[in-house]
Amino acid sequence: MSVRHALLALLSEGPKYGLQLRQEFEARTGEVWPLNVGQVYTTLQRLERDGLVESDGADDESPQKGFRITAAGDEELVGWLHAPGDIGAPPRDELVIKVLIALTLPELDVQDVIQVHRRHLIEAMQQYTRLKADADDDEVGLALVLDAELFRLDAAVRWLDAAAARAKRRSRSTASKTGTATTRSTRAARSVEVTR
Repeated sequence: MSVRHALLALLSEGPKYGLQLRQEFEARTGEVWPLNVGQVYTTLQRLERDGLVESDGADDESPQKGFRITAAGDEELVGWLHAPGDIGAPPRDELVIKVLIALTLPELDVQDVIQVHRRHLIEAMQQYTRLKADADDDEVGLALVLDAELFRLDAAVRWLDAAAARAKRRSRSTASKTGTATTRSTRAARSVEVTR
């Protein structure tokens, strides 16, 4: 999440104070991502250093120090809004890593690991669905955040279902190969006995 660009977007509407920016950020993101006021001021200092915002020149320590976006800040914001997100390498996903590691541990039942995580995700989806049902119709920001989270969780559940199916096929295949190898070695031993 780019706090930097979110603050630029809020400042594109007009000058604002740091505390005001924090409150508006939280309100517009459905209050799902709380923002530390220290992070707001640190980000504003960097934006000012980079020439993307300017302050009203009030005392640096004042909580009533106002900020406004510059022309360079407007250009940065428009560029960010129109730039597709990076879809290069997939991010390190803890759930994916857990399942991959579980597959390599012979004493562990990967299906159990998958089901524990699947249940947890389904419970989270139920909670988000309840929040969505309780939300007011005019809380569009909250509804969109909840939709995004529900879709993300649904995708994770679907991936777990695919992982469970692949793991099951893998264990059948391994058992089949082991059974074939055992049968071959038994036949070979019998043929050696017969030829004696």
